[in-house]
Amino acid sequence: MENKTKKDIMFNRMKEKKKEVKIVRRIVLAIVLVVLIGGGIAAYSGYKYVTSALQPMDKNSEEVHTVNVEIGSNLDSIATLLEKNGIIKDARIFKYYAKFNNESDFQAGEYALTKSMTLDELIESLKSGKVYRQPVFTMTIPEGRTLEEIAVRIEEKTAYSAEEFMALITKPEFIDQMIAKYPTILTEEIKGENLRHDLEGYLYPATYSFYEEKPSLESIVDQMLSATNKAIVPYTEVLAEQEKSVHWLLTFASLLEEEATATTDREMIASVFYNRMEKDMPLQTDPTVLYALGEHKDRVLYKDLEIEHPYNTYKIQGMPPGPISNPGKISIEAVLNAPKSDNFYFLADKEGVNRFSKTYEEHLAKIEEFLR
Repeated sequence: MENKTKKDIMFNRMKEKKKEVKIVRRIVLAIVLVVLIGGGIAAYSGYKYVTSALQPMDKNSEEVHTVNVEIGSNLDSIATLLEKNGIIKDARIFKYYAKFNNESDFQAGEYALTKSMTLDELIESLKSGKVYRQPVFTMTIPEGRTLEEIAVRIEEKTAYSAEEFMALITKPEFIDQMIAKYPTILTEEIKGENLRHDLEGYLYPATYSFYEEKPSLESIVDQMLSATNKAIVPYTEVLAEQEKSVHWLLTFASLLEEEATATTDREMIASVFYNRMEKDMPLQTDPTVLYALGEHKDRVLYKDLEIEHPYNTYKIQGMPPGPISNPGKISIEAVLNAPKSDNFYFLADKEGVNRFSKTYEEHLAKIEEFLR
């Protein structure tokens, strides 16, 4: 009886061990399968990633990115620079691709590159020191232009009419899309009650390159806003410290753009405006009167100064509600680099030279001297 019990115990133990072995085998098999599947997934994911990294970042993008390759840059630094600027997906893959194809001798310089360029096009451009893709056409937007004037330029250089352009840049849905895309420069301030146009002053003056015969009107405006965004980003910290907005900066800069030509004059005129605002004096700048009138005149008359309008700085205190034109870099920097001075007045003489005065009496004397 006792022997039978021992046999039963041993038999049961053997059954349990066999059961344990089966479980262990199943676990090992499961682990092996997971590893194999995981490895397969990882390999497939890796393949997909590398394949995508060898393709253009965005085949449909026509936005031009300026990339500056400094003297002495090697393949590693160039690849990193391209990735940082969003031109390529992965710097390592670009580097390996260039090495595999024995590509080297890249040239230093400033390049206009797009996300739609292939790796071969990028390499060819960097080797030759030239933009590999030639634009279908270019369009220059000068400094100091209003949206209406830019609209005329659009009509001259593209297949779109001035009316189509104005319809787009005044469309509330489009404005909201751009605010969402460029929150650094576009805020609810551009929807101010007294503003003539939301995007006035925000389309950066520059020469734009286009790589298709008929880019969408939205992409044209987007490219101009992108240029403004890049131009303003370096000054955002300074503006934050001064508790000033981008809208304020562009408004101020647009006044300087219309008032002066020389860099030093813009900075000194900015100083005059700062002094006037500090003393609660109206800015009294004629270009705001012309903007209020909505027309260009060679000479502003006294009756023009009396127009009741939110942009007429002879009637309002401080800045107008928004920019009166599109300011360039020099005017933007003049706002931020204005020197300290005691000047409160200025005038342009018959030769276009600006004359500055500390007192109204001195200003009147210069009117007699230079304008009579």
